[in-house]
Amino acid sequence: MKKSSTLTTTTSMPTSPTLSAQTLSASRISLSSSKSGKSFQSQNGPVRPGSGCVSAINAKREEIEIDTILEKAKFYTSVCLGSTAILSVLTFLFLIPFVVDPAISTIIADYDPVPVTCIVIDHIYAEGIKNCSWSSCREGCTSSLTKCHQLFVNYTRIPYSEWERSPRDLDTVNWDVSYTKFLINSEGCGYPPTTNCSVFARQYGFTHVGEPFPCYYSRAYPEVVIGRYSWENNLYHLVLSLIIPNVLFAISIGVLSYWYCPCCEKWNKSSRVYAEKFPTKEDKLLCHSDEDDEMEY
Repeated sequence: MKKSSTLTTTTSMPTSPTLSAQTLSASRISLSSSKSGKSFQSQNGPVRPGSGCVSAINAKREEIEIDTILEKAKFYTSVCLGSTAILSVLTFLFLIPFVVDPAISTIIADYDPVPVTCIVIDHIYAEGIKNCSWSSCREGCTSSLTKCHQLFVNYTRIPYSEWERSPRDLDTVNWDVSYTKFLINSEGCGYPPTTNCSVFARQYGFTHVGEPFPCYYSRAYPEVVIGRYSWENNLYHLVLSLIIPNVLFAISIGVLSYWYCPCCEKWNKSSRVYAEKFPTKEDKLLCHSDEDDEMEY
């Protein structure tokens, strides 16, 4: 019995040293691999598990900042466009009685662009509202008349340039229209400094009564005679008064409608919902977990 136990003990002893050697070699291999991995990481920089998530959040934040700037720019641009539309309407309403209506009346009157020959035969200076039912010149088209100059003229359709080349005796001239009202322009009024009624009266009345001068008569209403007329200037002011306010109003309303009109929403709708630009709760939790793993690492 003693021999058998001794034999068993002798045969079982070499097993333990053999297993320890294998385990030791395996642990050495794992240690070397871990060292090589660390050396690789030290050569190529540390690996951050949460770097991708952080960069995504930073990208979203930059996108939000850009969108905020664009929204502010859109707001201020909308304010400017709305103000432009309102001012365009007010300007057009202001220009209707002062520019558009007189210009259209001048076109309808159809004045002869070639000046003919006129002479002032009577000049009346009156004061008081009752005595000033009309005036050849008025400073301010909406002001009440308390003082007025009333000039009456005769005119012949002989062009004034021809009259200057060969003057005629006034007593022998056959006047086409006699004793008719003479106005400074088609409206008979204006605003300083272009219109000065005192200068107008001294130019055509007082001591200049009976002197020939150029004037323009209406081919539609022959009894209407004016002292200032230019087809080009009249058309120029009319076109500017119609085009500029209306074009500015149309552009402003068109842009605002494109941005805010529900009918244009399908054309102006963004491919992404504005809330999707912000990080979700899952993204934040994932980033926090990645950051915790990185701290443990």
